[in-house]
Amino acid sequence: MIYKFIVGSEEVENFKLEIAIDSTDTFMRLRNVILDAAGYSKDQMDSFYICDDEWNKEREVTCMDMGIDDSDEDVWIMEDTHLDELIEDEGQRLKFVFDYMTERYFYMKLKQTIPGKSLRDPLCERKEGHAPAEVVEVNDFKPIIPAIPDAANIEELDAEFYGEDEYNEDEISDFDELTEGDSDKYNF
Repeated sequence: MIYKFIVGSEEVENFKLEIAIDSTDTFMRLRNVILDAAGYSKDQMDSFYICDDEWNKEREVTCMDMGIDDSDEDVWIMEDTHLDELIEDEGQRLKFVFDYMTERYFYMKLKQTIPGKSLRDPLCERKEGHAPAEVVEVNDFKPIIPAIPDAANIEELDAEFYGEDEYNEDEISDFDELTEGDSDKYNF
């Protein structure tokens, strides 16, 4: 089966790609055809996200295994994951995050499925406009992490983190009540 995707950007209104790819092809091959069509390098970290109808991320397909073993979620790697494992219905929405620093992405939609046909190599059937810049300067976006307060305002940080009340010795356990024998069992 052939999948036809529409790829667009919220940053550049007139940018649009139409990609045709075999349903049994991998997410890595889809990634590569998108990056080639956009004129982007392939040396950046990026991911696909399978989204719901409201564009909320549901599953991530990463470029490489990040080695996070403590997660209960399945790890999907682009090179090992075929499109038809996670995508089957027309209208399926995806995000292709090509810039992790700023969470910039292309939105994608499975426009059409063509059963009974196959495609050896993925291709960009149509391209309109120019893709947004692959990388933006740090000064051109607002940092996600809040600014760190300077040393002069450390009391404000303490108050914000610990609360504004003064230290109250009565609020914590009284270790003086421990007897000599009790302290041995706690290995102090």
